[in-house]
Amino acid sequence: MKTDALIDLLARDAGPAPRALAARRLSPAAAAGLLMSAAISIAWFGVIPAPMFATAVPWTKMAYAGALALAAGWLTARLSRPAAPTAQPRRLTVLVLLAMAAVGGVSLAATPPGARLDGLLGHSWASCPWSVLALSLPALAAALWSVRGLAPTRPRAAGFAAGLLAGSVGAFGYALSCPEASPAFVAVWYTLGIAVTGAVGAALGPRLLRW
Repeated sequence: MKTDALIDLLARDAGPAPRALAARRLSPAAAAGLLMSAAISIAWFGVIPAPMFATAVPWTKMAYAGALALAAGWLTARLSRPAAPTAQPRRLTVLVLLAMAAVGGVSLAATPPGARLDGLLGHSWASCPWSVLALSLPALAAALWSVRGLAPTRPRAAGFAAGLLAGSVGAFGYALSCPEASPAFVAVWYTLGIAVTGAVGAALGPRLLRW
């Protein structure tokens, strides 16, 4: 059988490729990771005091983590498909990071000079990034599994994007337990934890996402 005839036979009645396949695989993975990170965070650290929910503190953290998760999820979905354009989701991801950096910078500038270091470091700067990383691992495993079932042609970049998605999910769960109030703290230490998770995803990508 000639090659053209074989291709025609295989393609016959195949129908169009399912739309939004990457999103349909990634969305349940992110949702499951979020539920697991929130449950582990609450069981491990407890929940922040109820009066804090009447302030902007936890909502700022969750808004940042949620916005970054959406942007990183879009980027991951694009990198899961061959030759898909990534410029827009990359710009959105950077924009979310810069927006949080700006909020943190303004907050720090408005803090009295003698209290700025305390605002930046808080009480948990040394443990925060590692807590975010630990809480991100279920989402990272789910995201990598989802991407592996697709067709990433840049496994390291796809792994990094999946790590950013997972890190954002872990940061969202950690926000339910973290009592730190300074946006500058969030801009530095939450972001570092998310970036470390991205680095783990980038390191695993070439091993797990090759096809």
